[in-house]
Amino acid sequence: MVVTPPRARVFSSAIGEDAVRFGDRILIAPGLGKEAGGAMSAYTSFLAAGAQADLPASYAEVWVVLSGVLRVGARGDAVTVHAGEFVHVPEQTPGVVEAIEDTTMVCVSAPAH
Repeated sequence: MVVTPPRARVFSSAIGEDAVRFGDRILIAPGLGKEAGGAMSAYTSFLAAGAQADLPASYAEVWVVLSGVLRVGARGDAVTVHAGEFVHVPEQTPGVVEAIEDTTMVCVSAPAH
């Protein structure tokens, strides 16, 4: 088995043709997959204004909002995240993520999925 030495890699936050569509309002573009990222994975996500997705997930994530505004968490405990901010979403966090505006974010997950 050939082992590739560690090296820095650059990824784009652009949503390309390889993006996976969830309904008609959410796109997820692959970035760093489990096979290359080891303990973490990363992707770019676009949520159209009004799009919602259920939490929780079986992994922890950090979401860096590049543009737009998100609301994340359970109804009475939700936080609002604006462009230039990031949010930690622990494993099994209850609630939903909702795009208040068209939103693009980079998501880093651990463990990788």
